[in-house]
Amino acid sequence: MAVARLGSITLDCDDIDTLAAFWAGMLGGTPVLTNEKFIIVQLPEGYLTAHRVPGYRPPTWPEENPPKQIHLDLAVDDLETAQAAAIALGASPAAHQANPEVCRVLFDPAGHPFCLSLPIGRLVAARRGG
Repeated sequence: MAVARLGSITLDCDDIDTLAAFWAGMLGGTPVLTNEKFIIVQLPEGYLTAHRVPGYRPPTWPEENPPKQIHLDLAVDDLETAQAAAIALGASPAAHQANPEVCRVLFDPAGHPFCLSLPIGRLVAARRGG
């Protein structure tokens, strides 16, 4: 039996409006509650919150100072199309791409790394030869 369920994913930033608009566009969400410190975006499957942090410094990747502490993996069917749409919304591609045939690393407007990845089930099937 589960002890809890996921309430939301919260991302720190210095510009909550830009970050909330980006993730609402990426994931088909709608901002539903806001104040000077945070914006809650309702997604089709849960919530994402942009939280203003004084002195915010974005994580670096693949470097480690400051370290990346979390990243989102987003399943997509077409990497090129999804990457172009993410960039149009304000993302920027990472210079280092470890496995661009199956995963693209980008940064949201606040500098959080996230991945656009082919669906895990499809990757598992391909590795098994089917």
